[in-house]
Amino acid sequence: MKPAPFAYEAPTTVSEAVDCLASHGEEAKVLAGGQSLVPVLALRLARYEALVDLNRVGELDYVRREGSTMVIGAMTRQATIERDPTLRAAIPVLREATRLIGHPQIRNRGTLGGSVAHGDPAAEYPAVALATDATITVIGPAGPRIIEAADLYDGPMSTTLAEDEILTAVAFPVWCPGSGFAVREMARREGDFATVGVIAGVTLADDRISRAALALFGVGATPMRFRQLEGELLGADFLAVDPTDFGETLAQRLDPPNDVHASTAYRTRVAARLVAEALDAALDTARQETTS
Repeated sequence: MKPAPFAYEAPTTVSEAVDCLASHGEEAKVLAGGQSLVPVLALRLARYEALVDLNRVGELDYVRREGSTMVIGAMTRQATIERDPTLRAAIPVLREATRLIGHPQIRNRGTLGGSVAHGDPAAEYPAVALATDATITVIGPAGPRIIEAADLYDGPMSTTLAEDEILTAVAFPVWCPGSGFAVREMARREGDFATVGVIAGVTLADDRISRAALALFGVGATPMRFRQLEGELLGADFLAVDPTDFGETLAQRLDPPNDVHASTAYRTRVAARLVAEALDAALDTARQETTS
């Protein structure tokens, strides 16, 4: 099938992009890498009167460190994130998650901002943003504003961005030394969206857990963070933590969807296993960091 007819805008600056989006109102859609939007348009699952293409807005393609934060422009390609040595050292979980996204051809075109703004509940980047306490910068006619990752998603593929706002950057805090992250997911085929995915992060200080983060994707309408269970890990000797028991405890709090890809019961069982694996791997990485 072919997309329904639409007007095409190709601004070269953020200011022009904001103006283009505002001029078309609610019937306009921002185009980033197009790896999710273009198939939707081609199948006519959605139609818009205008597309505002950000691919010529060079100011949105960057990776830079600002103090204790890595800031990544919205149009930075996933392949760039996968290869960038500064990101690899500062936010290793981002590279690990990126390698699970689609295939190299997808990552060559797909962007960080496009994935975060699209908000697929089975996608990796929204969950990484949630797990790392990232902040999202958006801009509209009223100017820029900052959104906490925890406040970004309000439903499946639905965000708190206004219709006339554009996501411009995502800032990821750099965790302190002694931290470890791990990403685990199960998909029907390599490169598919995750049926269940887990991101776990911990920081160790004197062999005790001083910080913890746990986010799941593919098990609800949005990526999910489990702060109460994270709190139960704080202060614990890492050797006393039983990842398997922790995974089972967390799984009891889930009510994942039942669809053509997997049943509720299956997703729950897989989540328990993946949480255990991810937590165990994160603890091991953190331990190695503290002894290196």
